[in-house]
Amino acid sequence: MKKLLLIFVLIFSQNIFAQTAKEIIDKNIELSGGLMQWKLLNSVLLQGKVILGIKDEYSIKIYQQRPNLTKTVITIGGKETAIEGYDGTKGYAMNYAANKLQEYKEYVAESFDNDFIDWENKGFNAQYLGKENIYCHKVELTKNVNKNIYYFDTKTFMILKEIKKDDTLLYSDYKRVGNLMMPFRIESSSSKKDGDYVMILNKVEINKVFPANIFKF
Repeated sequence: MKKLLLIFVLIFSQNIFAQTAKEIIDKNIELSGGLMQWKLLNSVLLQGKVILGIKDEYSIKIYQQRPNLTKTVITIGGKETAIEGYDGTKGYAMNYAANKLQEYKEYVAESFDNDFIDWENKGFNAQYLGKENIYCHKVELTKNVNKNIYYFDTKTFMILKEIKKDDTLLYSDYKRVGNLMMPFRIESSSSKKDGDYVMILNKVEINKVFPANIFKF
C-alpha cells in the first residue's frame, strides 16, 4: 500500500511540474505580447552597440526575417562590414585570420521564432526545475540531445537568463516594441571565452520591409 501511494505521489508531482512549466511558458508568451502578435512578427532590425572584451566597441545592426534569414553588420573604421548571416541557402561567417567573409558550410540557421512559440508542436519537452531563490522560475526545455535552461522572472515572467551547452545569456532592460516586449541588453559568456560580449540596443524596428538584396553576401 505504501509503495502504491509513493508511486501515485511521484506521478502526481511530475504532472504538477509539467503543468507548471507549461503555465510559465504560456505566461511569458502572454505578457510579452501574446501568441498572435509573435506569429504576426515577420522581420526585426536591431541597432545599437556591441562591446567585446573591455575596450573593443562597435556599432551593430542585426537584420532578421522569416523564416530564417539573418545578417549581422558592424561598423569598423566608419565602414559597415557583414560578419555573419544566412541568405536562405548558405551560411556565412567572418574569417578573422584571413580578414574576409566566407561561406561557412557548418552554419546552422536558427528559427526566426524562439523555441517557446508552439514548443509542443516542435517536439520540445518542458520540465519545471523549481525556483532559483525567490526571483526566478527555472524551466528546462529539451529536444533530442539539446537541453537549455531558462530563468523566468517570478513577477514579470520575462526571461532573465538562458543556459545553453557552451553559452550563458543574460537578458535585461525590457522595453515594449509595438505590442511586444523585447530585451535591450544582452550579455553573453562562453566556456570557450570566444563568444563573450555585451550588446546594448538603442533601437528596435519590427515588421520593416527590407531591400530585396539585404541578405546577399
